Amino acid sequence: MKKYLSAILFALALTACNNQPAVQQAPEKVSTISQEDSLKIADEIENFKPENHNSSMELIFGKPKFDIRTIGILVYDGVNDLDVMGPRYVLGQAMGVKTQLIALKKGNIKTVMGVEIVPNTVIDSITSLDILIIPGGFTGTIEAAYNKDLHEWIRKIDQTTKYTGAVCTGVWVLGATGLLENKKASTNWYREEEFLKKYNAIPANERYTQDGKYWTSAGVTAGMDMSLAMMKDIFGDKYAQAIMLDMEYDPHPPIEGGTPDKTNWAVNWMMKAMYDGGVNPLIDSLERKNK
Repeated sequence: MKKYLSAILFALALTACNNQPAVQQAPEKVSTISQEDSLKIADEIENFKPENHNSSMELIFGKPKFDIRTIGILVYDGVNDLDVMGPRYVLGQAMGVKTQLIALKKGNIKTVMGVEIVPNTVIDSITSLDILIIPGGFTGTIEAAYNKDLHEWIRKIDQTTKYTGAVCTGVWVLGATGLLENKKASTNWYREEEFLKKYNAIPANERYTQDGKYWTSAGVTAGMDMSLAMMKDIFGDKYAQAIMLDMEYDPHPPIEGGTPDKTNWAVNWMMKAMYDGGVNPLIDSLERKNK
């Protein structure tokens, strides 16, 4: 028995060693402001008048890449709390933009942690968006990945978006629409390559990825990084930095972890086995229903 247990532990250790580290994008330096513009900004701040607000903002941040007016974040029962609220907080700071939580049907929804959310509207009431974000979760997300009516709505909205994005396992839902075919993409670490290849996407092995208009991220907290990168792309690096300062966003976790390659192999194995126990039966059931 002891010999048998040793063999299992050795095999698990080898499996853990095969985890590929995710590529972490190095933060960029923020571009400088010219001395001439600095003096203009200082003068406008010293002699501030409400009517000069827009010109002051433009001096510091510049003009946006394009006009963004509507942002929609999909919500449904079992969605991950931070997959929704992280991007909602970041993207909600776009000036003059209407940001909405869009549900599959009327009524409040409950997140995976049991928090009740009051959506702004439902998918049947939305025909176009400038940005669409699809957050992940667990049971509700897997069911959404087999919801053909939802996929049809996403494809319709995608025709008008400047960006279509997904966070964590929400990438499975976006992938199921066919929109990520032959696109580089990121998703949650759990069986990442398997699920991306299932939808004919190209695993990028990055915390977040942009391929054309499509933005995808790894799990949960990576959705905030992706959203900040979107804001940087639209409004510039200084605007994104202002949001980061508002959030005091400078993470320093107490221990190393957060990705498979930085996690103890036994913890990694336990988490995957736990996820398998919930995911596999549900997928098998939905596959049978959709045959």
